[in-house]
Amino acid sequence: MGWLQNLSTTTLLALLPRVSGLLAFPGAEGFGRNAVGGRTGSVYHVTTLADSGTGSLRDAVSQANRIVVFDVGGTINITDRVVVSTVPDNHVLAENVYIAGQTAPGGGITVYGNGLSWSNANDAIVRYIRLRMGKSGDSGKDGITIADGQNMIFDHVSATWGRDETFSINGDVTNVTIQDSIIGQGLDTHSCGGLMQTDGGISLFRNLYIDNKTRNPKVKGVNDFQNNVVYNWGDGGGYIAGDSDGQSYANVINNYFISGPSTGVTAFTRGNANFHGYVSSNFYDSNRNGVLDGTALCVKTSCYSDMDILTTPFAYPGPTTLRSPQDAVSYVLEHVGTTYPSRDSIDNKLVSEVRSWGTSGQIISDEKASPMNGPGYVAGGAKPTDTDGDGIPDAWEQAHGLNAQDPGDAMKISSSGYANIEVYLNSLVPSS
Repeated sequence: MGWLQNLSTTTLLALLPRVSGLLAFPGAEGFGRNAVGGRTGSVYHVTTLADSGTGSLRDAVSQANRIVVFDVGGTINITDRVVVSTVPDNHVLAENVYIAGQTAPGGGITVYGNGLSWSNANDAIVRYIRLRMGKSGDSGKDGITIADGQNMIFDHVSATWGRDETFSINGDVTNVTIQDSIIGQGLDTHSCGGLMQTDGGISLFRNLYIDNKTRNPKVKGVNDFQNNVVYNWGDGGGYIAGDSDGQSYANVINNYFISGPSTGVTAFTRGNANFHGYVSSNFYDSNRNGVLDGTALCVKTSCYSDMDILTTPFAYPGPTTLRSPQDAVSYVLEHVGTTYPSRDSIDNKLVSEVRSWGTSGQIISDEKASPMNGPGYVAGGAKPTDTDGDGIPDAWEQAHGLNAQDPGDAMKISSSGYANIEVYLNSLVPSS
């Protein structure tokens, strides 16, 4: 255990059990599970699909302490990047923002055309929203990027088409969870799932990495990778184990790696003695025969690159239910991504690729070209009646003892510890 002496103070803090607090929402897990969001702030209604202006998503995330609800469904086409962290004119941190994509009517919400930054957006909660960058986005930028900040959770997010990385965390970042989300189709020539590089702790549970040439993910620092599915990585590599002089401390447990048409290297690459990993029951199906029939990887460096393989897992805050690799595949394909109110055509296609068990899939360079043909159509729908405009529909308020004529009761803290509007938001979708 001599390597423990090399841990930084930040890493040691991340390894300690966190004081138990209210979950961001029922089913929130991992390092970011206690993100607060906008619980002590106000409700902001997104009322337009316009890129900017009053009622836009861009305006919604420009101020701190907000729970963002959607009165509209459809696709928000953005030209410039959306920066959740600061207001450009006065540099005020927009912390404690909860983006409640599950409130969008119709087919939900897609943001398309450029990327988003959550750097310094502390205590962020992001749920049930599709974030699709695309070829028109800023060159050299990520689909989603976090370079600084703490206490964030991303749940049932569908992230695709990054120009650099598709979802990247790299810097002074502490306590982040990405769960039940899709990270896919980073655009060639880079085509990266993303960097997951911080000593502050990242949990990756039940996600789908798909059609990224490399970095599925690339891990450095403190990381907990459990019950994920990785499909059709390219020659750049599947799970990249550090490839660094820096120290890493990772759990890699009960994941399933499935080769696809683009896969040219094995599941784990570029490890070295600085990557200290506990590995257990990770399955690999490499034969691309149209049947899911993988086997467990051997617990040797020949299967896990040259990482330092440990015999005891790190005591990180893991998933409440740890599934077998086979059950993880079934669960992920049924539940991953923005499934509420419904999956869109892009996520349906990605899931169908995995179900081909190695025979379908591709690395793409232009999302508008075949076979993706752009972001597709997302129906708008109609919002439920909300007489007092507090973000909670009248019918729900009446059924739960609230006053549909009182706009102030949404942000009152209930006996559960959540604001009343959070109780409503939690009721819309199942916990993981």
